[in-house]
Amino acid sequence: MDLGWFIGRLNEFIARQANYEDNCTGRFWEGRFKSQALLDEKALAACLAYVDLNPVRAKMADTPETSDYTSIKQRAGKAQSAHSANHPNQQVKTLMPFAGNPKENMPHGLPFKLTDYLELVELTGRVMREDKRGYIENTQLPVLQRLGIEPKQWLKMTSSFERCFKSLVGNPSIMDAAIALLDKKRRPGLKSCQELLT
Repeated sequence: MDLGWFIGRLNEFIARQANYEDNCTGRFWEGRFKSQALLDEKALAACLAYVDLNPVRAKMADTPETSDYTSIKQRAGKAQSAHSANHPNQQVKTLMPFAGNPKENMPHGLPFKLTDYLELVELTGRVMREDKRGYIENTQLPVLQRLGIEPKQWLKMTSSFERCFKSLVGNPSIMDAAIALLDKKRRPGLKSCQELLT
C-alpha cells in the first residue's frame, strides 16, 4: 500500500467529519502529509526531540513531561518509578526502548541512554525559549558531543526539522546508499543534510 495515498484518504475523512461537526469548510490539517526517512542516529535524535518539543513550542505545555499525548511524557513518568531508568526492560513497554550508546554493540532499541535523551530535550527546550537570555554551556550536552552534532546545528534541526529536510534525512553518504536502494535520481534536501548532518 502507498503510505501517501493512505494518509491522504485518512486526512480527507477527518477533514470532512470535522467540517461537518464545526459547520465549516476547508482543510483540517495545517499542511500536507510528509514522509521523511531517518537514515542515521543524528537524524533520529533531531526528529525525536522536534516531535517531543512540539507542545512546548506551541505553548500547550510548560515542560515536555507535562505535554499530553507525547512519548516523552510516558517515558519521563516511567523513568521516575523505575529502579534503573536506562535499562530497556524498565522503560515503557509500548514504546521502543532506549538501548544505550550507539558506538557499542547493543540490543534492539534507540541508540541513546534514556536519561541522556531526557536531559537533551530539557536543555534544548530551555535554549529555544524566547524569554530566556542565558545559555547552557556546550560541554553540558553529552549526547550532542557523542553524536558529533554542533549545538547551533542541533537547535536549528529541532526547531525547524520539517523545513530543513525533505523525504530523506541523514548523512549524505548514507543518503547516497538509500537513493541507490530506492532507485531514485535526485537527492532531496541534500544541502541541509550536508550543512547539519556531516
